[in-house]
Amino acid sequence: MSRHLFSSAVLLLFVLLMCCGGAAVHAEGNTATAVQLPTCVDLFVPDKTQVEWDGGRRTRDSFASPSLASAGGVLVALAEGHIDYTDSLQRGSDWLNYADIVAGHIKAAESWSSRVAEVNATTWKVRGVFSRTSKVDHVGIASFPTTIARGKKVFLLVGSYDRTFKEHEGYWATDGWDLQLVVGEATQDKAIQWGSPTSLLSQIEPSAKQRGVKDFLGGGGSGVVMEDGTLVFPVTARRGEDDLASMIMYSKDDGEKWVLAQGMLPARCTGLFIVEWERGQLLMIAHCLHGRKVFESRDMGATWTEAARTLTRVRASFLSAPSHRDRRVTSLTTATIAGRKVTLYTQKGIPPGETEANMLYLWVTDNNRTFHVGPISMDTDQGKMLRSTLLHSNGALHLLQERGNRTRRSVSLASLTEELKTVTSVLETWAKVDSSLSNSSVPTAGLVGFLSGASGDGTWDDAYRCVDATVTNGKKVENGFKFTGSESYAMWPVNMWYNGKLYGFVDYAFTLVATVRIDGVPNGSAPLLGAGLEDNEDTKFVGLSYTTEKRWVTVFNGTPTRSEITWEPGREYKVALVLQGRKGAVYVDGVLVGSSDALPTLEARHYDISHFYFGGGKDGGGSVEVKNVFLYNRPLHAMTHTNVDDSDASEQRAAVSSDTPDRHAADSSTHEDEPVSETRHNASSPAVVPTDGGAAHNKPTDYFPRLTGTQSAAVKGLALNEGGGDSAGYDGGCVSGGAAGCSGALRRRSGLLSEGGVDVQLLIKRICRGLGGSLSTSTYF
Repeated sequence: MSRHLFSSAVLLLFVLLMCCGGAAVHAEGNTATAVQLPTCVDLFVPDKTQVEWDGGRRTRDSFASPSLASAGGVLVALAEGHIDYTDSLQRGSDWLNYADIVAGHIKAAESWSSRVAEVNATTWKVRGVFSRTSKVDHVGIASFPTTIARGKKVFLLVGSYDRTFKEHEGYWATDGWDLQLVVGEATQDKAIQWGSPTSLLSQIEPSAKQRGVKDFLGGGGSGVVMEDGTLVFPVTARRGEDDLASMIMYSKDDGEKWVLAQGMLPARCTGLFIVEWERGQLLMIAHCLHGRKVFESRDMGATWTEAARTLTRVRASFLSAPSHRDRRVTSLTTATIAGRKVTLYTQKGIPPGETEANMLYLWVTDNNRTFHVGPISMDTDQGKMLRSTLLHSNGALHLLQERGNRTRRSVSLASLTEELKTVTSVLETWAKVDSSLSNSSVPTAGLVGFLSGASGDGTWDDAYRCVDATVTNGKKVENGFKFTGSESYAMWPVNMWYNGKLYGFVDYAFTLVATVRIDGVPNGSAPLLGAGLEDNEDTKFVGLSYTTEKRWVTVFNGTPTRSEITWEPGREYKVALVLQGRKGAVYVDGVLVGSSDALPTLEARHYDISHFYFGGGKDGGGSVEVKNVFLYNRPLHAMTHTNVDDSDASEQRAAVSSDTPDRHAADSSTHEDEPVSETRHNASSPAVVPTDGGAAHNKPTDYFPRLTGTQSAAVKGLALNEGGGDSAGYDGGCVSGGAAGCSGALRRRSGLLSEGGVDVQLLIKRICRGLGGSLSTSTYF
């Protein structure tokens, strides 16, 4: 490795890891709206902020790499403090500087105005926490402070090294790498008492040598306290001669002993942010050579796999969309707000009318639904936004942000009070809508969007307040819209570029269910609804149309296929579009109208599914009502489709809407996929799924399993007393014996049905209840 190469790699990492104000700006979206950015206070300012160290005080030339923690009622802001290196012989380059770690302490319980007054007071102090010796021809550099707070303790991880001038060779060498831990503890006077640094190299070097890595730095920002109490730090090291490797190190005994994890991210992927989502599940956002990816580990970092359907909207391909490089994620954290665990993150975006990503936006997701909170910062003439860190603690949300230029950078603190109120309101709405739909027997597992009411002729509201549909020349009807003619239609931009690409899961798997009624015969063929690609041809990827001959026409990847199944004017139908990988299917009242198992993947077609469309078309003449549209982030079994939008779902939703504040105040499913059914059901037997007590089924095991032929025959015979002389032995079966008959029969045939993990008791109970409601058994077999 050349003598300058790794220094360049460190600088590259620094670039990859890269003030607020009160000015009115425009929010991201298709309509420019003036908004007020959060107020902030400058904590660390070049040539102004005095840093105390060993009894002396002096300023710094720049500050970088902010980290924020809260412990024992103290808000702790940390950053690198830089001093430009110069000597009489002018041997320092224009980027060489000394760097230590500095900290400022603020009383967390105070109001925002009190905090601002405290920081602006002459008595406020910034202290040096960690440094390395610097002298002529020898510069100590501390990098990327990374913190974990637990109780009254703050664990600070610092990577550091020396730059030493080699007189005979005439260059600055990099050596003396170390990775050290500094533990601070909150005191009664609301300050942090910092201990002495402890090197961790002796604990991790043996395993590091086995993995071929050395020269460690912290990941910057924040580490993780897992649910079981394990402390986790992200770290970056040199692998081989010219590559960087990202991994984790962890402690299970409150920071006494540290373990370097077995695995690491793939080559040319640098992990920037880490959180724990589900218990024991670590997620890491990584910046890779050709894109931004999300990886997960469920074995404490021993292995990392790409999580293609988690935090989908932060993922990006730099090859297909080079501008995605600028839309980088700058911070990530988890929090429990309004009783729901969520992920909060900030990401740079391009405001309407602009060509550069010069605005910082706040997003919230429960890995199911995603809400765009709004802009919280922007680039200014005084400096660009660089690295930032979010902290949710003690009922407050803060942003610590670095901004500036190549040589001068400052760090400021913003209180996101209004943004937190908006997030809380939205999460409360999600809970209310879920509860109301559950009461109407609508499955809510994987439900991310619900179009029903309308706030105006041009907007079809998403009850979850995430992304609305836009309506053109539509007429409002109860729970939906009526579209008449080719210029009357609606578009739901669930994955469009300008709308922030909320739901990338639609490229891989989804179910869209809607209630439709055709009132006017079209001239030829007219689109009813479907999923469209964001290409120049506006390709209909999966869709359904209706014709003059009263036939259904399915569309897959732009190719229409006429069905022999007919439709009747004035009759309501439940239409479902299902995608799972390369398989697509269209159902009407649970009947399979058309399917394809050869759809191109996203990688093959190069275009996202960007939106869902309703109505419109070129031929004109048609008229259709569409109402109560549900979007799921996974395939639903055909037998559940008509249970979506039960008769009182809209009434339940309306009750929630009346209690919801202004909805405009401001990713991917964790559930298993169900197979796209290829079974054709009897048209006279709609695929209704009876429910237990009206509750929504929120677990994958709650849905009907796919039975073998033998198992299916056994259940059908059990339910109808088929099998001749066996009937009496089964206590009358389900039809004549009711619940008691089912119970007795269940005890005798459960062995056969249990093969393959079938939940027999639940299956039989639902079939019996369905038969009690006069449903045909052909619904289930």
